[in-house]
Amino acid sequence: MTDTTTLYAAHAALIETVLDALVAENVLPQGTSYANVTLEPPRDPAHGDLATNAAMVLAKSAGTNPRALAERIVAKLAAQPGIAGAEIAGPGFINLRLEAGAWLGELQAIAALGADYGRSVIGAGRRVNVEYVSANPTGPMHMGHCRGAVVGDALATLLEWAGHQVIREYYINDAGGQVDVLARSAHLRYREAVGEDIGEIPAGLYPGDYLKPVGAALARELGDRFRNAPESDWLPIFRAEAVSRMMDLIKSDLALLGIHHDVFASEAALQAAGKPEAAEVWLRAHDLVYDGVLEAPKGKAPPEDWEPVELPLFRSTRFGDDQDRPIKKSNGAWTYFGADLAYHLQKAEGADELIDIWGADHAGTVKRIKAAVAALSEGQGRAIPFDVKLVQMVQLMRGGEPAKMSKRSGNFITIADMVEEVGKDVVRFTMLTRKPEAQMEFDFEKVVEASKDNPVFYVQYAHARIRSTLRKAAEAGFAPSDAALDRLGAEELDLVRRAAQFPREIEAAARAREPHRIAFYLYDLAADLHSFWNLGNDRVEKRFIVEQDAEVTAARLFLAAAIGQVIRNGLGVLGVEAVESM
Repeated sequence: MTDTTTLYAAHAALIETVLDALVAENVLPQGTSYANVTLEPPRDPAHGDLATNAAMVLAKSAGTNPRALAERIVAKLAAQPGIAGAEIAGPGFINLRLEAGAWLGELQAIAALGADYGRSVIGAGRRVNVEYVSANPTGPMHMGHCRGAVVGDALATLLEWAGHQVIREYYINDAGGQVDVLARSAHLRYREAVGEDIGEIPAGLYPGDYLKPVGAALARELGDRFRNAPESDWLPIFRAEAVSRMMDLIKSDLALLGIHHDVFASEAALQAAGKPEAAEVWLRAHDLVYDGVLEAPKGKAPPEDWEPVELPLFRSTRFGDDQDRPIKKSNGAWTYFGADLAYHLQKAEGADELIDIWGADHAGTVKRIKAAVAALSEGQGRAIPFDVKLVQMVQLMRGGEPAKMSKRSGNFITIADMVEEVGKDVVRFTMLTRKPEAQMEFDFEKVVEASKDNPVFYVQYAHARIRSTLRKAAEAGFAPSDAALDRLGAEELDLVRRAAQFPREIEAAARAREPHRIAFYLYDLAADLHSFWNLGNDRVEKRFIVEQDAEVTAARLFLAAAIGQVIRNGLGVLGVEAVESM
């Protein structure tokens, strides 16, 4: 039976076995932590197949210098089966060369694990709440939401691949003034639907055509009895109905991107349930909220009507913020921060870790909400890791020029517009081709180009080439087989070396909370596949199908199938389909 332990995991375990032996020999002290020991490909492939920093990070605890400890480690590693060579580089790094059989075994592991190749258990037993999108329910999803939506969803899937239990959450901001504006805008469209000429949309209301169906539906359900009624009679009804219908629209738009949340948490429901009040009681009991006077605005003279008011303040300076923050306004209403604090307390009750995906325009609130979660952790007596990922806006272009806005939405291009034009997979992959904190452009023409400069096409084309090759081989009577993998040469093993990095890329990306790393990796794997393919353009003997050599053909088809599997798995993490043909 094929051993399905992946190559990097197997050799990481081998290094730990060697280090355990050195502990037993008193070279390393009892209880030595291996947490900072890494195993990765060397930067220069000419230096070997694997590199470890074990001697560098453990020399101090061993009471010796890194090269001396490296010599002890190398002596034991060189004696292990499958290790063709072990040598010390620089101040104490250790480079390993593996026998070809190790890479061939990894090919078999890919085939054996199939759709599970790359899955990890590093997050086993941990529940992670990932909150993303959380747009105000005032209209359809647009490009201001798209990048964060894709980053959050891909991160959630990545963490699942790493063994975490993930809760995908959307926070509905349905308790603020913008929801009243939505209700008034819907009422205007309702009046239009019952026959009134509403003229131009007044300033301050939402102008998009997307509210016309909402107004029409309300007219069918309610008749015209609210046409001239006082606002106090209809506002609560239209607020609830409009939010509900906007959330249906938002969910529909997100579904176009393949995004579905597990939990939709309502700010209005949070407040109606008294959660902010309960949070305030809890925080006061732990001396984290007190009544104090908010300082005057810094850097400029206070407004003429400003006067000091005593407010309940959260002790955020205790946790690194530059001033304590009010959780209520002078009129008794909850500040956004106060409600958000209660919301995070609610989320923390059901998770071991919290991750929020926010737009870069929220950068100023990161410190205070992190302070709040730190306080909650301290008060509950348990650490609740909390991370905020900031996502920059995307500039929409068409042929190098700013893209025109959408009539449907009023003043922006919707996710539905984008998906309709270029497809879900192009949108998702493109959003992950740069680090989220970096600015990016989305050019409608460039993202559908059939060129190496278009990462979406380049990776999809690699998978399509493989699937086409396997179909042609089957028609010619050839099938993948691992019976003669030793016929594979150096170029083929280089492909395996890249494929073998996928499990460690999953773990590294999950630890860093950076799903874009998988997109980068897939581009490199696709580049290697295309490079090998191009060898066959000039040299018949380097093609995947060599009609005169059934053994090498079967082995290369086995290799192709494995590379295709890794690409499918990686695209699956990103929520992108691996196409069969192009």
